[in-house]
Parts: sequence; structure tokens; C-alpha cells
Amino acid sequence: MNHRITALLATAALTFSAGAALADDQAPAPAAPAPAAAPMPMAPTLQPAMTAPLSQNSTPLTLDLGPLGNKVYITGAVSGLAYTQNHHVAGDQSSWGDLSNAQIFINKSDGEFQYFVDIGAYSLPALGTLPYVKATTTTSNTYDIMPMAYVKYAPAALPGFSIQAGKLATLIGDEYMYTVQNSNIERGLLWGVEPVVSRGVQVNYTSGPVTFNLAWTDGYYSNEYNTISGAITYVINPTDTVVFQGEAQTKKTLRTSATTLPIYNDSQVYDVIWTHTMGPWSFTPYFQYTHAPAFAAAGWTKDTDTWGGALLATYTFDSKSMLAGVSLPVRFEYIGQSNGVGVGVPLFGPGSNAWSATITPTYTINRWFVRGEVSYVGLGGGGSGYGEDGSAKDQVRGLVEVGVLF
Repeated sequence: MNHRITALLATAALTFSAGAALADDQAPAPAAPAPAAAPMPMAPTLQPAMTAPLSQNSTPLTLDLGPLGNKVYITGAVSGLAYTQNHHVAGDQSSWGDLSNAQIFINKSDGEFQYFVDIGAYSLPALGTLPYVKATTTTSNTYDIMPMAYVKYAPAALPGFSIQAGKLATLIGDEYMYTVQNSNIERGLLWGVEPVVSRGVQVNYTSGPVTFNLAWTDGYYSNEYNTISGAITYVINPTDTVVFQGEAQTKKTLRTSATTLPIYNDSQVYDVIWTHTMGPWSFTPYFQYTHAPAFAAAGWTKDTDTWGGALLATYTFDSKSMLAGVSLPVRFEYIGQSNGVGVGVPLFGPGSNAWSATITPTYTINRWFVRGEVSYVGLGGGGSGYGEDGSAKDQVRGLVEVGVLF
């Protein structure tokens, strides 16, 4: 199962000036200096983070909650989806409709003491061979009705430093947890081997163009606090950012749940991510490697590795064109597994590999959005798993999602 953190929204200030007409026979009087325009306040930094073309409401509802903060921002997401597919796996359906998000996000993002609380229901559609699970079941069987919630301390005496504790979004990967956080409706094959939410403590420090994050958590939501993860983000220039991420365990565990499969929970994962913007284009290629040392007690007797790569790109049409409000996100992926013995998604058997292509045309107007999606997954290297008998080698899905970000 599986999700980054931290998004900054900005608004632009508009200024204007006017002049008075002078008579032809009058010498113009010296112009009085124009008063300085009052700067517009920046939009608050809100969680959860989102990837274009969708974004948080930049002018959210603001409440004064007294001791809980005089600027508490309330945002949220309500959306539904429908899909159809071929070669559906056992336990799934060829077509289905469901709620994908019904959530409220509560943010206090200023001062030394801050917090974030996420309350609601959600589904987690993703590429792979697990059947789609409806939102009510996903919510109760994974991270519950409060999937993320943490407190944060950012001391004024230590600029750039903060520490947070609670249910945290993972530091690993380039795709987030919810459909509305991502440019594609479904999360991809690489996301399938990454953690999503972890409980623990995280330290953050920013110095100039570099941000460091270090966390001690329960990894894949195992409730076993044996995982160290970290990320280094370097903003090279306004158009290029590079991120290095890694996660490993201090000891092995046999914990098993819907979110905690031993093959993942006892593995190491490393990502290198580069984001480049160029006019209407945004490109994010990244590479991923995972290593699960042999663990006979959990069922695999050989080291199991995966190698993966992905390219996420988005083209946004000009706001003055006939296609204003339209964006075209695409994603291409490949992941391969070594000859070790592993289970889960998207591992399709020893020595197998999988690739995917996804396109998600999106239209946004004010806080509303509608988007369609077509995805293809193909299996190779002896891998299989699609169809009710598990013998099919590929799957095509079509989805539609409609919603509002308030």
C-alpha cells in the first residue's frame, strides 16, 4: 500500500496609478511621489502537499480558536470516481464507482507551535494487482479516520529548524497519498513499494537552498519503531530541484497488516528525484532501488531487490488560450524484481518486471476539477497476475474523477 511533504502557495499583488489632465498652457507641476503599494499577504503554507495541476485553496476559511490559534485554516476535499477495466483480478469488478475523498484539513502554520489534522474518508486507487477497495473499507483497514495528524515546534531562536511528532506523511517517493494530491488519479508502480504514513518523530532544518529531514518512525505503519528515514532537498535554481531519500530498519519484524507487509517493512528503499520546470512544462524523472535482505522467518530465503524508474510530466495550457484551465499530466514507469522470493504489489514474481503508461487530462475551474485517466500496465520476465485466474499479462483502466477543493 501507499506518499511528500511540504508545498508553498503564493498570490501576486496588483498595483495601479492614475494621472490628472493638464491644460495646454500650464507647465506641468512636479509629480508627487506615488505611495508605496501595501504588500499583499502571502497565502499560508498548508498541508497536505499537492502536485499541480490541483492545488490547495489559497484563501481558506480562517478561524480564531483562542488557545488553539487565532489563525487556524480549514480546507478540504470532496471527490468521487468511476472506473472500468479489463482483466480485473479476483475480488474486483470490471466497473465501479465510489467516493475517493471526503476530508477536512485543519492547519495552524504560524508561530512556534503549529499543527496539522486530517479527518475523513479516502480511497487509494493504484496500479498493480490488488483489487480496488472502497473508501469506507480502505479508511477503516489502513490509517483510520484521522490518517495524518501531528504537532510541530519551530523555535524562533533557531530559524530554519523544526521538529514534529505524530502520524506523518512519509519522506520517501514522489507521489502522495490521496488522489487529489497527485497529478494522476491512480498512484504508480513505484509508489506501491513505498511507505505512506508513519508514526514517529521528524526533525527538519533548512539552510539556504538545502533542506534536511530526518525521522524515526514505525516505517510501513507497523507500530514497531525500528525505522530511520531521511531526505536532502537541494534547490539548484528556480527551475531545478534535486532530492535524495532513503529509509532502512534497525531490526527486523514479522508484523503484518493491510499496510505492513514484511517484504516491504524489512526492506531498504532509496530514491533520487529531479524536478525541472520549463515554461508550461514540468518534468520529474526519478530512480528507485529497494533491497530486502533474506528473512527466512518471514518467508523469503534470498535477498530480494527491485529497480525502478519513472518520468512524471505535466503540460499546462496558457491561461489566455481556448484551453485555459486544461492540463495534461502523463506518467511512464518501469520496475523490475530480482530472482529473490517476494510477495506483494507490484512484485509479480521472481525475476518479473512491469511497466506502465498513464495520461490524465485535467480541467480546473475555480476550486472545482474534473479529470479523466487512461492507464496501461504490462508484465514481463515471467510475471503474471491479471485476470480472475491470474494468467493475463496486462491491464487497461479508464477513470473519471470529479471534485472540489474548498
